[in-house]
Amino acid sequence: MRLREIFTDTDQPLEPPSEFIIKVQDINDNPPQFVEGPYRASVPEMSQVGTSVTRVTATDADDPVYGNSAKLVYSILEGQPYFSIDPNTAIIKIALHGMDREMREEYLVVIQAKDMGGHMGGLSGTTTVTVTLTDVNDNPPKFSKSKQNFVIPEELGIGQPGGKVKANDRDIGENAKSTYNIIDGDEKDVFEITTDAQTQEGILRLKKPLNFETKKSYTLKVEAANIRFDPNSGAPFKDTATVKIAVEDSDEPPVFSKPTFVLQVDENAPINTVIGTVTARDPDVTGSLVRYFIDRHTDLERQFNINVDDGKITLAKPLDRETDMWHNITVTATEIRNHSQISRAIVAIRVLDINDNAPEFATEYEAFLCENGKPGQVIQTVSAVDKDDPIQGHYFEYRLIPEMLNNPNFTIKNNGDNSISVLAKHDTFRRQKQEMYFLPIIVTDNGNPPMSSTNTLTIRVCGCSREGIVQSCNVEAYVLPIGLSMGALIAILACIILLLVIVVLFVTLRRHKNKPLIIKDDEDVRENIIRYDDEGGGEEDTEAFDIATLQNPDGINGYLPRKDIKPDLQFMPRQSGGPNGVDVDEFINVRLHEADNDPTAPPYDSIQIYGYEGRGSIAGSLSSLETASSDSDQNYDYLREWGPRFRRLGELYSVGESDKET
Repeated sequence: MRLREIFTDTDQPLEPPSEFIIKVQDINDNPPQFVEGPYRASVPEMSQVGTSVTRVTATDADDPVYGNSAKLVYSILEGQPYFSIDPNTAIIKIALHGMDREMREEYLVVIQAKDMGGHMGGLSGTTTVTVTLTDVNDNPPKFSKSKQNFVIPEELGIGQPGGKVKANDRDIGENAKSTYNIIDGDEKDVFEITTDAQTQEGILRLKKPLNFETKKSYTLKVEAANIRFDPNSGAPFKDTATVKIAVEDSDEPPVFSKPTFVLQVDENAPINTVIGTVTARDPDVTGSLVRYFIDRHTDLERQFNINVDDGKITLAKPLDRETDMWHNITVTATEIRNHSQISRAIVAIRVLDINDNAPEFATEYEAFLCENGKPGQVIQTVSAVDKDDPIQGHYFEYRLIPEMLNNPNFTIKNNGDNSISVLAKHDTFRRQKQEMYFLPIIVTDNGNPPMSSTNTLTIRVCGCSREGIVQSCNVEAYVLPIGLSMGALIAILACIILLLVIVVLFVTLRRHKNKPLIIKDDEDVRENIIRYDDEGGGEEDTEAFDIATLQNPDGINGYLPRKDIKPDLQFMPRQSGGPNGVDVDEFINVRLHEADNDPTAPPYDSIQIYGYEGRGSIAGSLSSLETASSDSDQNYDYLREWGPRFRRLGELYSVGESDKET
């Protein structure tokens, strides 16, 4: 600090400035503080005495140089006798042996820091330290019961749980994890035990099916051991328990003596032949009877039957090995006492071969023989096949039929490999002489009894080149005109056939048009009244219809067909009744006779209107237009006497008369 004296009037210094140093002396006015507190620390359980836990640090704002204001001393206010602290370094240590986490896991320690070297009058500050004991594997697993009992039904499936055991471990985390094993009592390896990772339980499961009738109980020794092992602990970290398992009897399905049966039967064996027998039994103590059935889904054609009581399989239909060599069916066995208990077995039936098929040519052979061939030339190599399958293999014998033994054209030679060669005997084959030859050959097998068949080889004579290449096998090359090919002949033949078809269709249509009219109305099958709506002009009116025949009956020289129909069959023309004229009565009678005997006439009456009365007619004029008499002068009773065909006409006129009278 500088001081300077100044005149007030002149404002000038009286003397030079002077410097002074003022030092402020510290006093203990700041307590210690734990800036990072409160603290948390952890230490393994069962740690040795003196094991460091953690270190705390306090600060003091006083001057550490002057006096003891900043000199700190640490001590424990709470936490003894478990922990201790170094007063100078503030390191907290274990002070008690055998601190067990399972007994107490967490401790609260209060630490004090005091300045002035801990002397009286010093200031202090405190903090807390939470100490947690971490787990070590110092406890083995322990079963709650040394003996445990289970009851498992014998129908329990493979891999299904049958019971659970658990060993408790006071440790936590990885130190508490255990694994389970069966160390005794499972010589047949029927059970297995697995560990549930979530619950730490041992689960008993089946590896093989149980059978109450074979073994009713099992006694197992199960061990639980920690996965993690602390070699320094020296204690066995495992425990054992005895598990007794009682097998509960259940109603089981029948059991076949074999899961698969293989049977044999000859093909074409007679119906009801016994093929074999399947057997099954009820494994239960009660021993129910068993009945057998064939699953028809595996025998859709119902070729087999089975005896429901003894399981004998018989033949229901003849079998053919060449169609099916094996038949696989399923047989079911059912308890009589409980039909829901069903078991199944596969029955494979092999059909044994018998020699029931004759050999035949391997294919439809068609041989070609060149006209310029040489004698002894091989025309065709022939082999045979047989549907049968003998154990010793096939051997075929070939020979010509007896009628062809002295055949002058061909011969056969055995090749020794179940085939033959057909040879030509001469070289004079000509297509003009014979275009095709047929050579019957008998093929016999070596079966018991032997089977044979006759097969025909077709041999065509062809024209060949000098190298023996077939060029033409048709004889038309020698008979067709020059320049006319086979294609042209086929085209001409097709045209002719087409014309014939057209002609046949035309004739058929003409005949169809000439068919008689058939009345389909069921209510009008007896009468056919032809009506004309135009009145006409009487006998002189020839516009409506042709009456020339009746007006001049002398000119009739032949039969005139009916107007209402056109018959398919017509009678021969008849001659006129008189030289100069025809009587109407006789004319009508002739027409009646013809209508009665005409097979083409419809079975109903036909009314014809004629405009010519004729000469000497007792009926007079039938025309209503030209008659000179009135309706009252006419008497139509005679129409009833003309026969059944005029009866209806007479009734009509009679009704008209009766109406007039009334």
